Amino acid sequence: MRLQIARRPERRGLRLWNVGIVLALAFTAALLVAGFVFNTGWDLLGARELKKQPKIDSKTLFDLVKLSFGVVAGAGALVALVVAYRRQRVDEDGALRDATRLHTERFTAAVSQLGDDSAAVRLGGVHALAGLADDAPTRELRQTCVDVLCAYLRLPYTPQSDLLPNDTEAQHAYLSLREVRHTIIRLVRDHLRLPADHPHSWGELHLDFTNVVFDGGDFSRAVFSGGTVDFSGATFSGGTVDFRGAILLGGTVDFRGATFSGGTVDFSGATFSAGTVDFSGAKFSRGTVDFRGATFSGGTVDFSGATFSAGTVDFQAATFSGGTVTFRAATFSGGTVTSREATFSGGTVDFRGAKFSGSTVALGRATFSGGTVDFGEARFSSGTVTFRGALFLGGTVNFGQATVSGGRVAFRAATFSAGMVAFDRVTLSGGELDFRETTFNGGMVAFVQVTLSGGELDFHEATFTGGTVTFQAATFSSGTLNFDEAAFSGGRVAFQSAAFTHGVVDFGVATFSGSAVDFRGAAGTPPSNLPRTPPLPANIVLAAHW
Repeated sequence: MRLQIARRPERRGLRLWNVGIVLALAFTAALLVAGFVFNTGWDLLGARELKKQPKIDSKTLFDLVKLSFGVVAGAGALVALVVAYRRQRVDEDGALRDATRLHTERFTAAVSQLGDDSAAVRLGGVHALAGLADDAPTRELRQTCVDVLCAYLRLPYTPQSDLLPNDTEAQHAYLSLREVRHTIIRLVRDHLRLPADHPHSWGELHLDFTNVVFDGGDFSRAVFSGGTVDFSGATFSGGTVDFRGAILLGGTVDFRGATFSGGTVDFSGATFSAGTVDFSGAKFSRGTVDFRGATFSGGTVDFSGATFSAGTVDFQAATFSGGTVTFRAATFSGGTVTSREATFSGGTVDFRGAKFSGSTVALGRATFSGGTVDFGEARFSSGTVTFRGALFLGGTVNFGQATVSGGRVAFRAATFSAGMVAFDRVTLSGGELDFRETTFNGGMVAFVQVTLSGGELDFHEATFTGGTVTFQAATFSSGTLNFDEAAFSGGRVAFQSAAFTHGVVDFGVATFSGSAVDFRGAAGTPPSNLPRTPPLPANIVLAAHW
């Protein structure tokens, strides 16, 4: 087994100035400091002139002698200080050279163990390298040890699912190799759990797991305070890669271009307050990425450009008070993304420009009191996006300029008491926007400039006690707008400046005990033979066809 390792940086030797130059500079600096102190003291004492003495007495002569000896002693002390400092630097450099040489010898022995045929010997090499990393005299040497451990994981690896079931020898070899690999992952986890200021912490190191095949591994309760953990291009084919309870305070965990074909990546209960978890361009064909119960108060979780053809991404009961989770330009052709019972009080969940040709995106019973969920410019041709039973207390859900040609966007049984759900300039040519059994007692649902050329916009059995539903400047050329059995006791439904040419607007057996239904400025006239049943307002028509 050949193990390719990163080249260790060459260490430069100790560089010292010529002793003569150092002494000259030291004496110059000493004279300047002494002169400054003398002049400052002279000014502070208020002295102006020296008293002249025509003759030097014995006391003055003795003082001059003492001063001369003092100057000589100070010069000697300064020379001794410079020499002692240089000797200390040389000794430290020598000690570092000795430590580096010893580290290199131990490093060579540990790496040779990793290439052994025996799994037990390889396990010994793994622990030896981890110990070497802890004892490394420099950060660069510590990084080198960690690089070798990561490089071992990048070696070719066949997961158990690809082995022949009756090949006992291959199964045993797989289990041995798997034990060594999972030991490396566990040691990395243990060092990431240490406080950032701990001398053995690996939190600020670069961990390179690019293109690694994972069939499990434990990173639970790891703390990411800096550095990068790189899973880009990795394949998750089975088992569980466990990040439960992890804390992301900074740095990056990178899954760009990773393939999830089985197993689970589990971030349940994790805390994201800074940094980035990057799944951009990842491919989800099976398996699960689990963020249940996670807390997002900052940082970014990025699924932009990812492809979902199967599998599950689960944010159930997660709390979003800040930061960003983005699915921008992602493609959903199968599988499920769920945020059931999640709480949104801030931050952004971004599906802008995403394509839905299958899949289910479920935000049922979620609570929105702030922040933004953005489906702007998304394309819906199949699949389901559901907010069933959601509670809207504030914030914004935006579908502006989305295109719905199929599938279903459902707010059934949701409650709107504040905030806004915006469908401005949406094109509905097929599929369904479902607000059946929804309660409107505040806030706004806006269909400004929406184009209904097919499909159905359904408010069947909805209850309007407050708030506003507006179709201002909307265009109805086909399809169905259904208010059958809706109850209007408050709030406002506005069709100002809407244009009706074809299709159906059905108020069925709706009940009006209040509310304002406003058709001012609407264009289009209903057939004259349609019945008008009091107490309906004059401009509300049963099953009105244009």
